[in-house]
Amino acid sequence: MTCQYFGKCGSCKLYELSYEQQLEQKVQRVEGLLDPFYRGKFDVYPSPGEHFRARAEFRIFREEGRLYCAMHDFEKKLLPVTECPKVIEPIEGVIYPLLEAIEEEEILERKLYSVEFLSGLSGEVLVTLIYHKKLDSAWETAARKLQERFGIFIIGRSRKQKVILTREFITEKLEIKGREYLYRHYEASFTQPNAKVNEKMIEWAMAHVSKTGDLLESYCGAGNFTIPLSTLYDRVLATEISKRSIQAARENCELNGVDNIAFVRLSSEEMTSALRKEREFTRLKGVDLDGYGFQTVLVDPPRAGLDEGTRELIAGVEQIVYISCNPETLSRDLEYLAKTHRVETAAVFDQFPYSEHVESGVVLRRI
Repeated sequence: MTCQYFGKCGSCKLYELSYEQQLEQKVQRVEGLLDPFYRGKFDVYPSPGEHFRARAEFRIFREEGRLYCAMHDFEKKLLPVTECPKVIEPIEGVIYPLLEAIEEEEILERKLYSVEFLSGLSGEVLVTLIYHKKLDSAWETAARKLQERFGIFIIGRSRKQKVILTREFITEKLEIKGREYLYRHYEASFTQPNAKVNEKMIEWAMAHVSKTGDLLESYCGAGNFTIPLSTLYDRVLATEISKRSIQAARENCELNGVDNIAFVRLSSEEMTSALRKEREFTRLKGVDLDGYGFQTVLVDPPRAGLDEGTRELIAGVEQIVYISCNPETLSRDLEYLAKTHRVETAAVFDQFPYSEHVESGVVLRRI
């Protein structure tokens, strides 16, 4: 990937390295951190070289009556940009014509502060226009014309106000092991940013999980891993703290004709407490925890990694699939899990080219 803003835009910090060098650096970092626990071969899944990011957020920069998307430079100052080759094609194709159209409508342009894009392999695009003003019916009329003109979905936001013109999600299409899966990705909710690498992550997990017993998943989000993995199990119990994500996960089950997953809105800590029978939760009403025979657990925690209670709980499960967005906390958690499990295989998934972030995964089997 080449970009005229390398060295200026703070979004791409590894611009001085070729993509191959970046990837090798990330693999070496993960290998070094996991060396005490695993010295086998890592599966490595590179990203597309460009047009890989399905989410983008830009500030609005004004100069001589023109609107520009802007990123922060290395000194945290706004840098107007006229290209961003890392965003996927559906976003790239609409960014700049959309801004030109907004310039033509004073009611759309006035006090526009930032713009956010969400898209995916399906090609649908959701645009959130964020303002420092109250949005009225005149704004809505103009925004509807804009939405129809570009074939996109628009949401307007301002302080304590959210205007949904048609809908607040895109429907994503992922191909996993030759089968198409549909997902509703809601505005402002967590979604995997690199759809092509995400497909590989899911396929990797499916290839390495044990297919015996039932599956427990913590931090399930909107069912990204859960729904494809459910085809391998009789029953799945999946937990997530976000109310919006649980709603989307249940909708995604319906979209994909899946009926063997119980999605429950609990934090990982609360799920641990429930399974230990330390307390009861009304959100588990109708769920027979004693009826599950968990042989495999999948965890995909935030950058902070696993809490102590969850580490203790999953240490009693036969197989652990741990997807991590922070190899440092993964290494920390493996210090505890290595007392009861050994790492059977590991992988590096480059979800974030041109940044220092890296996704990795390990499969552990109880000793």
